[in-house]
Amino acid sequence: MSDRRIVATEGAPKAIGPYSQAVIAGGFVHCSGQVALDPASGAFLGGDVAAQTERVLRNLSAVLAAAGSDLSRVVKCNVYLTTMDHFAAMNEVYAKHFPQGAAPARATVAVAGLPKGALVEIDCVALA
Repeated sequence: MSDRRIVATEGAPKAIGPYSQAVIAGGFVHCSGQVALDPASGAFLGGDVAAQTERVLRNLSAVLAAAGSDLSRVVKCNVYLTTMDHFAAMNEVYAKHFPQGAAPARATVAVAGLPKGALVEIDCVALA
């Protein structure tokens, strides 16, 4: 399929299932969800939701860079939290990466569970 390109980088954790880190199609980079995995070891880093959110956004940044994009070109994020009690702490870290006035559209939902016992997972779509 010449109208889509798979993105893979060592700068972000390898996929832990049958999916790609990202796919470029139709002028957009569609990034798979990231949890707080260390790119080098693949180990789950744990920590509180703020620390996990920081690692998640660094992982997404690495995937976007491999696709020739960056966080400033993100148009939509989906944030998954295991409890809305973590919303404020996640949002504080998120705001450092996506300043108000330039922030992408976003949905935030609470879910029953996430891979590796993560507290937060984020996926995004960015301009290629």
